[in-house]
Amino acid sequence: MLPGRPPAAPADPPVPAARGGFAVVDVEATGRSPWRHRVVEVAVVLLDERLRPQGEFSTLLDPLGPVGPTHVHRIEQEDVEGAPRFREIAPRLLELLAGRVLVGHHVTCDHAFLDREFARIGVPLPPVPLLCTMRLARAHLPQARGFGLAACVEAAGLGGFAAHTALGDARATAGLLRHCLDAPSCPPGDWTGPLREAARVPWPRLGRARSRPSGEQVPLVARDVTRPPAVPAPRDLPDRPAYGSRPPVAPPPATARKAAGAMGSTA
Repeated sequence: MLPGRPPAAPADPPVPAARGGFAVVDVEATGRSPWRHRVVEVAVVLLDERLRPQGEFSTLLDPLGPVGPTHVHRIEQEDVEGAPRFREIAPRLLELLAGRVLVGHHVTCDHAFLDREFARIGVPLPPVPLLCTMRLARAHLPQARGFGLAACVEAAGLGGFAAHTALGDARATAGLLRHCLDAPSCPPGDWTGPLREAARVPWPRLGRARSRPSGEQVPLVARDVTRPPAVPAPRDLPDRPAYGSRPPVAPPPATARKAAGAMGSTA
């Protein structure tokens, strides 16, 4: 049996010397289309091959335009002022994802947005193996009332989370991954195969963006996800990204901005 859910790891992990394991990702975007819209927040939760935590990374991003559906992701325009552009954090993301299975809830959506963002800066992503917790939940969490992230987390008994924040969703997805892979109905091939495949994938590298032309350090701007909403907002229908018409469930994160160099919540 796989180990239970451990405490959250510190943010901004050093890249582990021995690469491998899982990169649980979540993005919030300015709209539904990876081709027309931009990533406005990204988070990665790193797990080793035994699902032990190795660290977290998260930041808001400047999409170089409107932030999109604030009623969904609760990101206001002023929250991204001074936040990094995708190209400034791209080298770090490549380091975190390299050699790992990419995991997400409806992971093809998160992967599509990341793929397009990297393509915009001329970096093609390799054919990385994907593992979708929505599909895992359909097979190993039949008691769920639905297969959006909130319903799956509730059925797994994992508690509340800061829905529609990239780090909150990524943490919840990591917990759901552990729950599903620990299920007696889950054969080892569901995850050992992708791990072996991921270890063989060659990844591109980029030089780290150490500063902006002005000499200022590239800032990271993270939202406070230590106090989730009392009732997590459910995702929309599982076959499309979560951009619907529901009211906000928590105040906008402008007051939760961290100082330059912050790498996400350490809670």
